[in-house]
Amino acid sequence: MTRETVRFGHTELPERQVEVLHRAIRLEWITIAFLAVTVTLVFLVLGNSQAMKAAWIEDLLSFIPPIAFLVAVRINRRLPTKRHPYGYHRSVGVGHLVAAVALGTMGTYLIVDSASGLIAAEHPTIGTVELFGTSVWLGWLMIGVMAVIALPPVFIGRAKLKLARELHNKVLYADADMNKADWMTAVGSIVGVTGIGLGLWWLDSTAALFIAGSILWDGLRNLRAAVTDLMDARATTFDDKKPHPVAAQVDEYLRGLPWVAEAGCRVRDEGHVFHIEAFVVPVDGETPSLDTLEEAREACIDIDWKVQDIVLVLTRELPEVVESGAPAETKNSPAA
Repeated sequence: MTRETVRFGHTELPERQVEVLHRAIRLEWITIAFLAVTVTLVFLVLGNSQAMKAAWIEDLLSFIPPIAFLVAVRINRRLPTKRHPYGYHRSVGVGHLVAAVALGTMGTYLIVDSASGLIAAEHPTIGTVELFGTSVWLGWLMIGVMAVIALPPVFIGRAKLKLARELHNKVLYADADMNKADWMTAVGSIVGVTGIGLGLWWLDSTAALFIAGSILWDGLRNLRAAVTDLMDARATTFDDKKPHPVAAQVDEYLRGLPWVAEAGCRVRDEGHVFHIEAFVVPVDGETPSLDTLEEAREACIDIDWKVQDIVLVLTRELPEVVESGAPAETKNSPAA
């Protein structure tokens, strides 16, 4: 990919975003390579520990977000067609949804599995292995592996978090958030294995429950965010913490035009980019020329690279959901 040809649909990415995208892709491939090593190492020392089993399954699930990101980035570069007039940007949302469902399903399974072991008072055992002619307790190998693989995902996750903000990519953000929390899984596994070694059998199942709960929480949180975006809720920032400022910026620009009496827009988050419907009430009800409308439209697109497309709609009064730029849930009457 070159800077001149990198696009999300019709949107050509600015130079900074092209650089960020390349870095994000490299980080995701690094993540996949690291996970391949991690999954192999954990499998080799798995033993009978419920906590280690849960950690291994979490590592397997961790393949989903980076793969979803890489697939979505490739798909949403396609130009809109007659069959897909809005483009393929929803591939990001679909990838987000798939990752969330996988996490939620496996988290639920692991909670049931770990809880049943705890209720049944299963006493897992960890044997010994021959290593270079010496008999070694397998638990030491488990603890060593988990200690080695605990920190790298944290640093990778922090790096992804910055890139997710600049790309407005919620799949990348979900992946980064999971990476940042991976150290807790490693610590939980170490606690579980140590518990078995000390004869505290219940610590292993408890640690497995903690890991399973973390997986389920990630799944439910991301499922809520993915479904909300696919249902065309108000566009938010990449971390879903607040409304995205682009709506207010577009409103402010349009209201500053001499021929505009009032303006308000609603923003649809398509993944990396936005589709915007901007409703404009002209001064004295006079219809502006096509050149004037096109100039305003182009200026709105220039406000932020994420404005993939915008439609200016002339109207006598603003719809209730966009009146004065206020969010729909603050209104007393039903949404228009």
